Amino acid sequence: MAANSKLKIINDPIYGFISIPNDFIFELMEHPYFQRLRRITQMGLSYLVYPGAHHTRFHHALGAMFLMQRAIQVLKFKGTEICLEEEEALLAVIMLHDIGHGPFSHTLENSIVGGIGHEKISLHFMNSLNQQFGGRLDLAIQIFQNRYPRKFMHQLVSGQLDMDRLDYLRRDSFFTGVAEGNINSQRLIAMLNVKADQLVVEEKGIYSVEKFLVARRLMYWQVYLHKTSLVAEQLLLHLVKRAKYLMSKGESLPASHALKYFLERPSTIDVFDAHDLECFSVLDDFDVMAAVKAWALEKDTVLSRLSTMLLQRNLLKIKIKNEPIPLVKFKEKLKEVILQHNLSEDEASYFVFRGEISNQAYRMDKDNINLLKKNGKVIDVARASDQLNLEALAKEVVKYYLCYPKGH
Repeated sequence: MAANSKLKIINDPIYGFISIPNDFIFELMEHPYFQRLRRITQMGLSYLVYPGAHHTRFHHALGAMFLMQRAIQVLKFKGTEICLEEEEALLAVIMLHDIGHGPFSHTLENSIVGGIGHEKISLHFMNSLNQQFGGRLDLAIQIFQNRYPRKFMHQLVSGQLDMDRLDYLRRDSFFTGVAEGNINSQRLIAMLNVKADQLVVEEKGIYSVEKFLVARRLMYWQVYLHKTSLVAEQLLLHLVKRAKYLMSKGESLPASHALKYFLERPSTIDVFDAHDLECFSVLDDFDVMAAVKAWALEKDTVLSRLSTMLLQRNLLKIKIKNEPIPLVKFKEKLKEVILQHNLSEDEASYFVFRGEISNQAYRMDKDNINLLKKNGKVIDVARASDQLNLEALAKEVVKYYLCYPKGH
């Protein structure tokens, strides 16, 4: 890819200088759809626990693109043929893989836009960009949808050892200050190879893979599923749920045009058209937080209390257990809140609720991480590892939580 007048260099706190390789990638980065990612927090409300975690989806997308550049270099050096068109498609698709995230990333997924995940919205964005750029994203979209014959390319974008995970674990570790997630992503990339059209890791990279999987497990329990982050995100979900309920009853609530559009949109609609996309393309964290500040002054007790709690970080108490929360215990807490705060059962359910969380660091039934042994044999990393804990990491761990107001 030839250098030109639009070649840009970005200084990244994780990798140092990241170069934007050509005009097309630069124009994608400059597009309003992509620039919106500067206003989407990568880790939802985790900054309420880890104050440094204010990095954005924009940071992550560029970091993942940088790692994809390195992966392409490594694989080409080892004899895997990747033409210029495929190279550009890989860089474009990894940049755009998360473009469909809404405000606060995973926190409000399937909440603001009911029933439509960020992957589907990402595809809508890619199709729109493809029209605007005259079909230049055709190949990138094929890779994203796993329709391209060279399957290892999809694994680089969406697999158990993809560039997405290799960036976010290290990036989130850096910005939270949680050292357990600090993987050596470039060492892992240096160990990549392709065998029978499948992405593999050379045998000598097994300890780096082990550290990656352990780091993933620790980051989930210590950061992504941290109980304070969890309860804050549940509060925000309940806020949006309450706002949608009030609007469905004809109440007018202050909100930006884009946010109001989705709050008034029935959750049962599973179609996402061009108008939905245009509204979504200007929706970000700022819309939601501005609304929460305004809702703290609303007359509805539930909405104003939830908003004030979130703004002041006066969160609910949360208990996490290894066994399901007994219905009797849940009902007991619910009754206490109903009586003390003079609420209906429906209103109290916004403050007392239960649920479950799960963590599975490695899945042996899907997109295995395969090791390439010196004799050419390919074997699953969990089978090859002399660490007994890798098979344990393949088991899903489920925990159960109960949230209720402090003092109850």
